[in-house]
Amino acid sequence: MARILIIEDNAANMKLATLLLLNAGHVPSCAVDAEIGLTMARTELPDLILMDIQLPGMDGLAATALLKQDPVTAGIPVIALTALAMKADHQKSLTAGCDAYIAKPLRYLELFAAIDQLLARAKPLPAQEAGQLIKES
Repeated sequence: MARILIIEDNAANMKLATLLLLNAGHVPSCAVDAEIGLTMARTELPDLILMDIQLPGMDGLAATALLKQDPVTAGIPVIALTALAMKADHQKSLTAGCDAYIAKPLRYLELFAAIDQLLARAKPLPAQEAGQLIKES
């Protein structure tokens, strides 16, 4: 179970992402624009962020770049979500610091696979934690 922040301005997309995450056992929180999302990311420190690219005001790529520049939030994995998938968008999302890129409409198997992969990469394995405890004792 992970705490996942969804930054999405479209109500239907927000509802779908929230339901998918709840069904997978995650704890979602929601922001309707980049500015609110940045504040929530800094205060809640979620395990992962689903970032819509086309947001009103500041877009998702600019918000991701700010998250990755801040030492407090730099380690939080970000999955870019976009409805208008263009060839250059994938590279732009990587340049901004996104850890994965998914085109909408969301396909739950693809979303869950990306989430699982990024969460596994972000957390130490139990054996590594136990090894650290033994070494520190």
